[in-house]
Amino acid sequence: MSAIHLKEFKPAIAFLLKFVGLYLVGNLLYGWYVTSWYPKPDPVTNFVTVQSANILSWFGWDATTSIQLTRPTTHILNNHLPVVAVYEGCNGLNVMIVFLSFLFAFGPLTKTLLWFVPLGLGLIHVSNLARITLLFVVSIYMPHYSYFTHKYLFTAFIYLFVFLLWVWWVYRITGKSKDGQGA
Repeated sequence: MSAIHLKEFKPAIAFLLKFVGLYLVGNLLYGWYVTSWYPKPDPVTNFVTVQSANILSWFGWDATTSIQLTRPTTHILNNHLPVVAVYEGCNGLNVMIVFLSFLFAFGPLTKTLLWFVPLGLGLIHVSNLARITLLFVVSIYMPHYSYFTHKYLFTAFIYLFVFLLWVWWVYRITGKSKDGQGA
């Protein structure tokens, strides 16, 4: 490939390098954070689990939580019986790292970005709470679908949601359309 062709891809290559670099740094920091609490679950996982149990309680479930002191897990209980085990990977932080890595790799720090970041993080948090509460309901009513919904269906939905936030950012918030003209 000649130098002329590489110049053509320079912005895309720069974006990818920034994205991967930010993602790796974010994941290293996240890994350090999670392992610093081992063998107990980290506070964010506990917070998300308690919020999910509160949502379930608002809908009439007898939902409580139980922190596991020897494993990085917090359970959501129904009538004092464990239904869903929430691990550190379920707290939504990794999805937020992916979201932030894209936004900061995509463009400069602007006022618009400063309000979009907390909005996006809040929406991701709410969608993650919905995911955990729905997993609870699936585990009660359709336990044989729990693995599939957790591993594939709800994971796909949350990453699709993040992708839609990125699309919103790229095409609506930044004012760029498909033909390169402003919105």
